[in-house]
Formats: sequence, structure tokens, C-alpha cells
Amino acid sequence: MNQETGANQPITESQENEIVALRKQRLVNLQKAGQDPYNQTRFDRTHQSQQVIDDFETLEGQQVKLAGRLKSKRGQGKISFADLWDDSGKIQVVAQLDRLGESALREFIALDLGDIIGVTGEVFRTKRGEISIALQSFVLLATSIQPPPEKFHGLAEVETRYRRRYADLISNDDVKVLFRKRSLIVRAMRRYLDDRDFLEVETPMMQPIAGGAAAKPFITHHNALNMDLYLRIAPELYLKRLVVGGMERVYEINRNFRNEGIDTRHNPEFTMMELYAAYMDYHDMMSLTEEMLAAVAMEVNGTTECTFGEHTFNLKAPFRRATMRELVKEKIGLDIPGGKDLVEAFENAVEETLIEPTFVMDFPIEVSPLAKRKADEPHLTYRFELFVAGQELGNAFSELNDPLDQERRFRDQAAQKAAGDDEAQSYDADYVRALQYGLPPCGGLGIGIDRLVMLLTGNTSIREVILFPLLKLEK
Repeated sequence: MNQETGANQPITESQENEIVALRKQRLVNLQKAGQDPYNQTRFDRTHQSQQVIDDFETLEGQQVKLAGRLKSKRGQGKISFADLWDDSGKIQVVAQLDRLGESALREFIALDLGDIIGVTGEVFRTKRGEISIALQSFVLLATSIQPPPEKFHGLAEVETRYRRRYADLISNDDVKVLFRKRSLIVRAMRRYLDDRDFLEVETPMMQPIAGGAAAKPFITHHNALNMDLYLRIAPELYLKRLVVGGMERVYEINRNFRNEGIDTRHNPEFTMMELYAAYMDYHDMMSLTEEMLAAVAMEVNGTTECTFGEHTFNLKAPFRRATMRELVKEKIGLDIPGGKDLVEAFENAVEETLIEPTFVMDFPIEVSPLAKRKADEPHLTYRFELFVAGQELGNAFSELNDPLDQERRFRDQAAQKAAGDDEAQSYDADYVRALQYGLPPCGGLGIGIDRLVMLLTGNTSIREVILFPLLKLEK
């Protein structure tokens, strides 16, 4: 068939429909002829393409077996060349009449771009110096009915890339590289915490009370128990229950869900790392954060210097430390001692100006119902948020462990919720009871994984770093 082996020009919708129809018919013909590719259940590979390239000196002249997707083909006579792509990269395969025979060569030439094949052949280097596989045999493992995205030059529309991420990954190797790096970032963070005796745990995704953060939850219903549940907005209250129980250092990397708008920094479903450590405070959390982020950046990028849009910054410690009150006064000249007015002034005038990593310390108690009061300034709390490149990356407290104070604050939050504040926290009687057993002095930290990946990969939209971001239904 090979309808797309000519010039790299975008195809129209009518052309795409015609190609799909032809490819479907080809599959039907193969199945009728007893050559159904979907009867193949496995293929025994000996190598991936990059292994063959890396070990060429050892493998030259040896027989290997590889499998992957055809992304380009050229030649129609007694010899045909194709690029075979697998998860490690690509390698050229060469089909020659004298090796394959006329029938097999004809079948190879008839393959469509996007088809997945398994090949057996000999490793050699062409006269032009390209490491290749001289085909001895091949087997069709899956047909590609859909035409390749822009002939493997990428999808044209950004939203289509997100909606058809499978096609985006097929056509855009940079996307694969990005999500491999995301995996490395999470792995490096886990390694850092595991090496410091933190225990990874899992806490409920469905909760009877939405707590641990100021956010509007998603509501679901459990039929068997006939009760409403909430997709969690944060794991905080469950993780601190574990510290009460004697698990002194715990962390979780998992999903949170918040019923909020979508923009370049927000997706209703996102990934957080949250940790708690007994006998530590928010100063310890600052030190841990600096050290961990620098270690992760060095492991995945080899440097602590980062570029994000028009900004550059450095994750090397120490980060700047400043109180919210100091930063507001520095920026607008007003000394606002606390309360929601201070938070509003900070969000409007300061937040987006914080490019280099900055710990913004000492939030007002009105917006920090789970953080410990400052002993010398009880209207403020031992809380910081970390800002980098103008956006919040992390949030941390010296955790409130006074059950009587926590109960009062829950009641204040419940009153705000009753007055119409959808983001106010609900009263959690069991969490108050847990605190009554005794929560040791404790530091807690949450870091947005998606935003960290954005910063370490230079992507300014959160949808670029989430494999399947939430979108409106396709028309």
C-alpha cells in the first residue's frame, strides 16, 4: 500500500478516511489469507536497537532479533530500507532480494508506515557507515490502520497532542524523553527519602471528610455503604495519624484531586509528594527541601541551573528566606502585620516576582489552620511556601499538635464553610482524637511533582508534563 511514503505533506480528512479504509481492507485480506498479525502472542527479542548500536563491535556479523514500529521506508526494487523504532531508539533494517527471496521482499515492501514487526537479521555496517540489520526474516505483529501522525512529524494541534497522547508519543521522541525524565525525577526523590529512613506509605484516596488543604473537593458515592465520599484533596491528616502511631518518618507520592479551574499551572488531578518527620520543625523542612531539590536536579540534569520560559534560576542551596510581611513591605512599601490582607497583598504584588528559590515564611493563622502558632507572634504560624520562577512549588509547617487549639480552628473553619466558603476545611473529630493520643513535634512538607517536573524540564504548561491531562469531551 504505502500511501504515505512520498513527500511529507499533511493529509486532509478525506485522505485520512480513504487511507483508513484501505488499511482496514488490507487487514481483512490478511486475515482471510490466514496471515492474521493478531494471532502472534509474543516475539522473542534478543536486543533493542540502541544495544545493537552500542555493542556493534561485539555483534557485527551476529544474528539478532528486534521488534518495533516502521517509521520510514525507501526503495522499491531489489532492495528496501526502513527505520525500525523501539523504546530505545531506531536502527535501519535492510531487505534484499538475495536474502529474503522475492515473495518475502514483496511482503516487506507492502508494509505500511506505523506497522509493528519483529525482525531477524545480521548486524552489519553499510557503505555509508550506518549500523544496520540485514533482514533474514520478519513477522508482522500488528498493523497500523490509522495513518501516522503527520507522517511521524508530530501532531499539529496542541490539544490533539494531549488528547491522543499515544500518537504524540509515536511521533515525538522529545515527549518520550520528557516522561522518562519525569520518572527519573520521582525515582531520585524516592531514593533521597529512602536513604534518610523515610517510609513510603499509602493513604486513602476516598475519604469521608475532605481535609488537609483549602480546596473544593470532588464528591462521589459508595453504593454498598450508602455514603458520600470525597476524592482526597491532600493526604496530610492521614499521614500525621501515622506519626501519632509511632511511624516517625513517612512520605507518600500520589494523586490529589481538587475541583478547581484548569490553566498552565493547575490540573484537577495532580501528583504530590508529602512527608512528615517527628522531632523536626519548619526550619528542618527548609534544609531538607534545599538539599533534596539540589540532589534531584543534579541526578536528572547534571546541574542545579534551570531555565524556565524567560527566567533562569539555580536550585543550589541556600535559598532565600524571608517573611511574607518583609516581602510585601519590600515590594509595595506597606507594613501589614498579618491577616488575609497580608496574603492578598502578597499574592497580588509579590508572588510572580519571586524567580530565584525563596522560602516565604510565617503565614497568618487565618489561612493556616493546621500549622503551629508562632510563640512570639501568635497571629502568625510556623509555615512557609517555596516559590520558584514565580510559582508555588512547596508548602510546609511546623505541625500543629495541640488538640485543643486544633479543635478550635476546625470549628472556625466549619463556621466559614457554613457561611459559604467551599474551600474551608471540615471538622474532623477523629483527627482531633488522634492528636489527643499525642503527636510529637513534627515537620511536614508537600512538593508538587508536576510543577517540579515543569521546572526541571523547562515546560511552562502543566499539561505538557502530565501524560493524560483533563480535557473537555471531544466534539
